[in-house]
Amino acid sequence: MTSVRIPAGWPATEEQARAVQDELRGRVVLDEPGPPPGTGRVTGVDVAYDDERDVVVAAAVVLDAATLDVVAESTAVGRVSFPYVPGLLAFREIPAVLAALDALPCEPGLVVCDGYGLAHPRRFGLASHLGVLTGLPVIGVAKNPFTFAYEEPGAPRGSSSPLLAGQEEVGRALRTQEGIKPVFVSVGHRVTLDNACSHTLRLAPRFRLPETTRRADALCRKVLKATEYVV
Repeated sequence: MTSVRIPAGWPATEEQARAVQDELRGRVVLDEPGPPPGTGRVTGVDVAYDDERDVVVAAAVVLDAATLDVVAESTAVGRVSFPYVPGLLAFREIPAVLAALDALPCEPGLVVCDGYGLAHPRRFGLASHLGVLTGLPVIGVAKNPFTFAYEEPGAPRGSSSPLLAGQEEVGRALRTQEGIKPVFVSVGHRVTLDNACSHTLRLAPRFRLPETTRRADALCRKVLKATEYVV
């Protein structure tokens, strides 16, 4: 387990955080397809909190993209770096996620976040923020549509519909299992939306959520329950 260090100059206020989003948003790369689905490695990242103890645990779990077998995993624990503010979740999670990624013994390949990329009020959610900071291809797969509108996709697995901000498509509602509530996929960095949806389907052969998210969620919750972190 790695200890999390909050970077020097990390935003302390909402105004500072929004200024960072404005500064970094222009660095998001949207014209690269990303790695082909089912090739190389794919890494899920997730975090768990104990606000009473002011503790956050992040997990990174690397899977073989073809077999979905676990290749490597790591965790990081530290203090919560930012209060909970809708739209600014990245500032609460990224220091711990970066520490977990840095602790991996191998390259992560494509990174899958339990959250948003362009499907964000400022078009710069956790997946985009993490991608810009690391240079890695990153996508966001969220459990709900945030503030955006969509029509229910068809019932069969693989059906999708646009996730819309007005007339702008910021992501897609994607049915990963027949008849089950969709997930909400958006581009983070260096991946197209079509490719992001293809990756998500391959990563969710049996359950609604991708295996990357399921494994990372289980690991960070397990470590949080077991840790007695003292600063």
